Amino acid sequence: MYRAPLRELRFVLEELLGTGALSACPAYTDYSDELGASILEEAGRFAESVLEPLNRPGDREGAHWSPDGVRTPEGFKEAYRQFAAGGWPQLGADPRFGGQRVPLALNGAVQEILASANLAFKLCPMLTHGAVHALTLCASEAQQQLYLPRMVSGEWTGTMVLTEPQAGSDLGLIRTRALPEGDHYRIFGQKIFITWGEQDFTENTIHMVLARIEGAPAGVKGISLFIVPKVLVSADGTLGERNEVRCASIEHKLGIHASPTCVMEFGRDAGAVGYLVGEANHGLEYMFVMMNTARLAVGVEGYAVGERAFQQAAEHARTRLQGKPPGAEGHSAVPIVQHPDVRRMLLTMKSCTEASRALALYAGSQLDLGAHHADETVRRAAQARGELLIPIVKAWCTETGNETAAIGMQVHGGMGYVEETGAAQYVRDVRITTIYEGTTGIQSNDLIGRKLARDRGAAMIALLTDMSRELRSLETTDGTVAQTRDAAVQAVAVLEHTTRSLLAGMAARPAGTLAVSVPYVKMCGVVIGGWLLAKSAALAAAGLGAADEAFYRSKIRSTHFYAKQILPQALGLAQVVEDGAESVLETGPEDI
Repeated sequence: MYRAPLRELRFVLEELLGTGALSACPAYTDYSDELGASILEEAGRFAESVLEPLNRPGDREGAHWSPDGVRTPEGFKEAYRQFAAGGWPQLGADPRFGGQRVPLALNGAVQEILASANLAFKLCPMLTHGAVHALTLCASEAQQQLYLPRMVSGEWTGTMVLTEPQAGSDLGLIRTRALPEGDHYRIFGQKIFITWGEQDFTENTIHMVLARIEGAPAGVKGISLFIVPKVLVSADGTLGERNEVRCASIEHKLGIHASPTCVMEFGRDAGAVGYLVGEANHGLEYMFVMMNTARLAVGVEGYAVGERAFQQAAEHARTRLQGKPPGAEGHSAVPIVQHPDVRRMLLTMKSCTEASRALALYAGSQLDLGAHHADETVRRAAQARGELLIPIVKAWCTETGNETAAIGMQVHGGMGYVEETGAAQYVRDVRITTIYEGTTGIQSNDLIGRKLARDRGAAMIALLTDMSRELRSLETTDGTVAQTRDAAVQAVAVLEHTTRSLLAGMAARPAGTLAVSVPYVKMCGVVIGGWLLAKSAALAAAGLGAADEAFYRSKIRSTHFYAKQILPQALGLAQVVEDGAESVLETGPEDI
């Protein structure tokens, strides 16, 4: 049974990141640690009592398609009603439209809780949040007033509609057409992989659709963004006739079965009515507004499923009796948690999830500062750091989540491979997180080709400098914590050397850097996670003797394990990044 890790989340937000200080930002004057804790407690209660009980039944039943629409698994519609009635869609949205402004870091922590309890359900409000964000920043005042209040309240949902059968991740190849007609456009085309493109929760869904206006330039420079409602909305906000939008089918997937992944058809006859957002041919940059928040959210999903897999594996290990470790007395079998290798697996799951959580929420806090700090210099630096971290969060936290879920299955042994225990569902569900919203390869290419290249590594070097300075300033009398700190110092130095080598070769051999971009993004995740865990260890050592000493002592043990068994991976990855490109480039397609 899932239990929201409230103490862990509060530790990261309050002690490690100090998000209470965000109340100094004009947008967050009403925020406090107490408010954040209250929101987390309510999120945990909702997730544990409403969403988690639907997770396995929803996986077994799945979503159902018919010509009349999509029917979600039993209980999901009522869960959404409670979700909206509880005000959860309002969290993080603009107060002008009925939202509650809270830091992105806190919102990320809430998203973790929802994703751990029921990833398939969580995807629907996540996409609505992304659509709301894009409309808030890019739509006209009239469009905002017409659509946002009902989306923020949860009365309507929203989607991201990008992918087409022939285009995949190359959005420059999309063919969906937009023909001007008075104050609107007629949209014609087919889109695939549209998560929650159709559902039975709400009367309306607001689709954010990429299309090409007739006569627009080829490639990404000719893409525009359109609002295409499932049901047309009158000027006074009332619903009119059904738009020419339909779900043609839903995919049969490896996991997240309760989440309908739709093939959407626009304009079978006269064309679907769509409304241009912002300027023509600027659609891709507007969509990236949604994609950045979505990529952060998917990174959270990766380690959130890992957290759920860890909780189940730990409980199984405490109750499963089998064998005896060396030196054990007596003839009775013992709980497998007493076996050293089982503890190693559980510590791997625990420490990597803690590192991923710290990294993702740190990235969110940087974007909070980048958007809302009163000092422009601080805003610019924090925004650059947050943007730098987004591909690392998306890539590393999801890859780590996949590994964590797989280890959870291994802890269960043969019982993990059968569906009855539930361990297999986490492996199936989390697998998509390394793929959608840009694969790991796309994220690593973004990190090197865009984020490092745009300032020749200045933001990354600034981050590494801060990491090194903070680590060297950590003073502790605890020998275990000192070892954790020293391992992190060494890893940061290795990452800085590797980054400078990468930057030096980037202009001369860009293909070479891309050939090792995935090892590099993984190395960044491992090391930045190690930095944050070393800081966590020092904080935990200072907390020994407090009422929750057991929590702090466990934190010291998991961070020390990470330093000894996970951080050394950085050395191997560094060797790959600095000396592994040739093995790729010298191999032609005909050799594979």
